[in-house]
Amino acid sequence: MARPCFKLERDFPMPLAGVDEAGCAPLAGPVVAAAVILDREKFPRGIDDSKKLDLETREAIFGRLQKVAIIGVGICSPQEIDQLNIYWARMLAMTRAVAALPQEPVFVLVDGNATPRWERPSKAIVAGDAKCRSIAAASIVAKVTRDRIMADYAREYPGYGWERNRGYPTPEHIRALDALGLTPIHRRTFSKVRDKLEATVPLPLEMPGASLSSHTAIS
Repeated sequence: MARPCFKLERDFPMPLAGVDEAGCAPLAGPVVAAAVILDREKFPRGIDDSKKLDLETREAIFGRLQKVAIIGVGICSPQEIDQLNIYWARMLAMTRAVAALPQEPVFVLVDGNATPRWERPSKAIVAGDAKCRSIAAASIVAKVTRDRIMADYAREYPGYGWERNRGYPTPEHIRALDALGLTPIHRRTFSKVRDKLEATVPLPLEMPGASLSSHTAIS
């Protein structure tokens, strides 16, 4: 199968940044976006959609990208995700990633079907991490960065298996939610977390003449 290349990117001016994110679906942890400007004459071999690469290969390419690419990273916390919803948190993380670049890009290619609401020339490319080398590079940076963040959280909150499941709703993670409860980095608005949260809220005792029409949820 063909790997991402510069074919589509050559239609746009340089310097060009590819942008992608990691961590939209997990129940815990931040969403992390990366923006990467590649030198088209000097870049790591083997760049591909991060989901297609094993851990060792991702880490190796990430290390090489740090030496030859221009990189910006943007993060949205679980609290921001709950406040904004995951779509807008993703957009904010990508905006922050581009803003963090030490060099201003002339054009930005974003993975997906929409770009953030920003005043800069850009284009969304569906499945861009499988087509465009710069976006694929950004997918690797975002994935490795987020995985390392979740490994740190796994040491702070042991028992959830985040060093393995990265906060995704695996059976291991769901069992830990039942046994250990929620942590400060769980996304309260995600249904599987919200269900656990609501299950722990006792209903008030019904008083004579009163109705059980509502109860107060904890945050």
